[in-house]
Amino acid sequence: MSPQRLAAIAVLSSLLACAPAWAAENRPLVTVEVQASGTGAADSISLDAVVEAVRQTTLSAQVPGAIVSLRVKAGDSVKAGQELLRIDARSASQNAAASDAQVQAAQSALNVASKDYERQKQLFQKQYISQSALDRAQAQWQATQAQVRALQAQAGVARTQSGFFVVNAPYAGVVSEVPVTLGDMAMPGRALVTMHDPSELRVTAAVPQSALAGLGDTRAVRFELPGLATGLLQPARVQVLPVVDAATHTAQVRLDLPAGIKGVAPGAFARVWLPLASDQATPKGQRLFVPARAAVRRSEMTGLYVVNPEGLALLRQVRLGGMKGDQVEVLSGVSPGDKVVLDPQTAARVR
Repeated sequence: MSPQRLAAIAVLSSLLACAPAWAAENRPLVTVEVQASGTGAADSISLDAVVEAVRQTTLSAQVPGAIVSLRVKAGDSVKAGQELLRIDARSASQNAAASDAQVQAAQSALNVASKDYERQKQLFQKQYISQSALDRAQAQWQATQAQVRALQAQAGVARTQSGFFVVNAPYAGVVSEVPVTLGDMAMPGRALVTMHDPSELRVTAAVPQSALAGLGDTRAVRFELPGLATGLLQPARVQVLPVVDAATHTAQVRLDLPAGIKGVAPGAFARVWLPLASDQATPKGQRLFVPARAAVRRSEMTGLYVVNPEGLALLRQVRLGGMKGDQVEVLSGVSPGDKVVLDPQTAARVR
């Protein structure tokens, strides 16, 4: 076979190998328009939120030592003042005993100094001793009194420090986490037990600065707990923190859960529905939906390939909401009538 024929066969094979990729790049993109639905709550937006405990405490030790008693585990219910764990306090107990002994010795010395001062006063009245001798006896008595008070204070400090070796529950609640085990070394600042009060929970959401204008009437704020399927609920109280984060330009909104809701734990997912100002509301309270298979998820970014006026498919970051059949709600990033590519993989290969 001639070299020219071999070269022709090689070129033909290369073209056949590239044919699928060329066809994929030049295949017409299948698009769909962003659909608007009027089934949502009028003039409102939904934001992802999280359930938090109003009172959540991480307990740590004030003194170092080995953990010799661990009385609780994660999930246990505890009462206020209940002992949770105990740290080896033998050294502290010895220091407290030594301080008490020093106080007793000082009190004995004070007793002697007091009697000596009384005798010196009687002798001075009979003019058997001079004024300077009486002054020295009085000074000795007063110095001994001061020494007793100082040692009593030191003994009080030693007894107080002995109480640091026992960690008690500050209030009635549930133990969330116990990151230590029996025999671990407790150090000042190291977390030993985390607990929370399940009777006081709230939902916290980060609200964009542009949406804060619609929060004048908080009676229209609602929230839902998708894990419990309770529908939209009205919070017992709404609090908007008066600080906007400089990095994200969002403010925290806290919604107190009403009494009687069971099965909710801190960290659970929630969704908050906030009213919009009249100039921000979507016309007729419409919500935007696209097919769920059009969404692109890359690490922490969620996007859609949107076709621009020049016909190019460009990846645009969006915020997605809940599902409705095979459709997913788009909270921000697109407008009604935008054309979205159904096959993101094909759109990614087209240049």
